[in-house]
Amino acid sequence: MRRNYLNTHWLGGIISVIKSFLHCKQILWMLSGTLLVVLLFSSCKEQKGKAGADMAKTNTTANKDVYYTCSMHPQVHEELPGNCPICGMKLIAVPKTSASNNMQIHLSEEQIKLGNIQTDTVGKGNIGEQMVLTGTLNFNQDKLSTVSARVEGRIEKLYFKTTGDYVVKGAKLYDLYSEQLNNAKQEYVHVIEQESVMGNSLINYEALMESAKNKLLLWGMTEGQVVDLARTKQASSLTTFYSTEVGFITTINVNEGEYVMEGGPIVQLANLSTIWAEAQVYTTQMAFINESENVSVQIPDLNKTINGTITFINPEINPETRINLVRVTIPNKDNQLHPGMPAYIIVNNKKRNAITLAADAVLRDSKGATVWVQTASGVYEVRMVKTGMTENNAVEITSGISAGDVVVTSGAYLLNSEYIFEHGSDPMAGMKM
Repeated sequence: MRRNYLNTHWLGGIISVIKSFLHCKQILWMLSGTLLVVLLFSSCKEQKGKAGADMAKTNTTANKDVYYTCSMHPQVHEELPGNCPICGMKLIAVPKTSASNNMQIHLSEEQIKLGNIQTDTVGKGNIGEQMVLTGTLNFNQDKLSTVSARVEGRIEKLYFKTTGDYVVKGAKLYDLYSEQLNNAKQEYVHVIEQESVMGNSLINYEALMESAKNKLLLWGMTEGQVVDLARTKQASSLTTFYSTEVGFITTINVNEGEYVMEGGPIVQLANLSTIWAEAQVYTTQMAFINESENVSVQIPDLNKTINGTITFINPEINPETRINLVRVTIPNKDNQLHPGMPAYIIVNNKKRNAITLAADAVLRDSKGATVWVQTASGVYEVRMVKTGMTENNAVEITSGISAGDVVVTSGAYLLNSEYIFEHGSDPMAGMKM
């Protein structure tokens, strides 16, 4: 009985172990199934991610010629669509081909409306009947003079103390105390007295008197003053000096009580009997202006026109401004014309057919002239042009654009500013014609 019991118990243990093994194997099968599901799910997810990446890559390749920008903030450049990081507006697509041209900018419809950008098709018109140059009236430098001291001394009195006073030739200018001049006066009087006392002698008093007189004349005394000195034989300590020129005082160089050296300037005078009308001319206009050509000078302040002749064309051109100087000499009757007045020099030329633009469409600086041309809808390109004559509000264009081009006539300065804002440089930098 005991052996049977043990056998039965041993057999039951084996059966329990077998059951446990089968149960664990089932668990393993369940775990294996779960792991297989997890692996399959991960594989699907990886395949989906790979497919999405491939699709994104395909989309990026498809949009390689496009970038996205904000209509209000064109400095924003994004590779993918979205919203503006500054204002939150939806980004718009812009072809990169237009952005790659450094001479172009792209504007949205909103920017064009806000900037009041207006264009017109270029055509040809008549120009050349008159060329009006804006200038000013200036002193005739040939009529400027300086009255200088002929001998050193102290200024005791000035008869003119205000700039702008008109001085006629022979008017009293100043009284001078001079030891040198006083000694020369005494010498002249002494020679006269010796000649009258000694009479005929071995000494040539006539030559001595002539030498003493010439010294007084060279030191600024007039012929009348020398005659009075010989008659009165009284040498005053002060000597009055008179103006040798006529004109308006432009500068007073001394004050009463000051010493002046020989040759020192006393006053400067400007004779306004003739005056210069000077105007600045662009180098492109010089071909239509000739020296000795008859022109008309309009003085708007006086509502009068004076005929004149071009007397000077500066042979040297300013390389920085590319501007030249033209001068016309005109008479100034009754001294009505004054330096500083505006003037218009009108040059008559033959009419010809040429491309013309409104003055506001042409941007000028020291480097030359440029215009903005619309090459496509919302796309504007800057071009350097050469200009000819200017007539009223029309500017002649000799090269750079052709008839049929669409040129910006209003808002060119705004386009320039937008270009600088977007590209960070002047569109004319480095440009050559």
